[in-house]
Amino acid sequence: MTTTEHSPSAAASGASATERFQQDKSPYDAVKNVSPERVDKLARQVLAGVHQTIRDNQVTYDEYNSLKAWMIQVGLDGEWPLFLDVWVEHVVEDVNTAHRHGNKGSIEGPYYVPDAPEQGAEGTIPMRDGEAGDPLVWEAQITSTDGTPLQGKVELWHADADGYYSQFAPGIPEWNLRGTFSTGPDGKFKITTIRPAPYQIPTDGSCGKLIAAAGWHAWRPAHLHVKVSAPGHELLTAQLYFPGDPHNGDDIADAVKPELILDPKPDGHGGYTIDYGFVLDPVEG
Repeated sequence: MTTTEHSPSAAASGASATERFQQDKSPYDAVKNVSPERVDKLARQVLAGVHQTIRDNQVTYDEYNSLKAWMIQVGLDGEWPLFLDVWVEHVVEDVNTAHRHGNKGSIEGPYYVPDAPEQGAEGTIPMRDGEAGDPLVWEAQITSTDGTPLQGKVELWHADADGYYSQFAPGIPEWNLRGTFSTGPDGKFKITTIRPAPYQIPTDGSCGKLIAAAGWHAWRPAHLHVKVSAPGHELLTAQLYFPGDPHNGDDIADAVKPELILDPKPDGHGGYTIDYGFVLDPVEG
């Protein structure tokens, strides 16, 4: 990722992610249906893990107070969505989709925005004139696990060639590289977009301080985000990756799966084509 005048600060990006989460999700609604016994069990297991880590490693008061100060700063920076989506969500996703027989999923991440402009079954994702990046044409189909074509939709969003997302970085049009593609009864779609770039998650805030202190890197491999849906079928959320990316094997978010790596083919004109369809699981019951 290059540094440009559009580079968002960690605080600004974190504030955008927090605001978007609060707008688009109902974070406390699900708790209404969770029994006190389950909350008690989960909370006690999390705390027991923390307690055991302290005992196993003889954590000092200096280390404890550093942790407290860091956690306070994560909140001040608005980076809890980033922290949880990078280091926790991939396990939640694995647990919640383990039963599926169709396509593998992956994390949503903090940069999803609903209601992206509708483009029909065949169209070009909104982008700037002269948008940087190799052209990418994606033609495939949505089916059920029994092979039946499904009338559904593909919501697509991804970073630009500098690694930035619209609505989370300044100076980028609102719906840049965000679109909804609704299919007909044959389930087929054809999307024209550009190949995104790898990028580093924001490192000038509290998550970056953790990365530096632990000696980690902050890179995510290049990827396309999708949400794929059809009536009577489970929503699929996934990220699709490109072969040969140096960070497919050590993604900071640990979200890459072999089944999610694309096979782009040169189109002879400086761009690429991909054929990656989606198989959705029927809703159980």
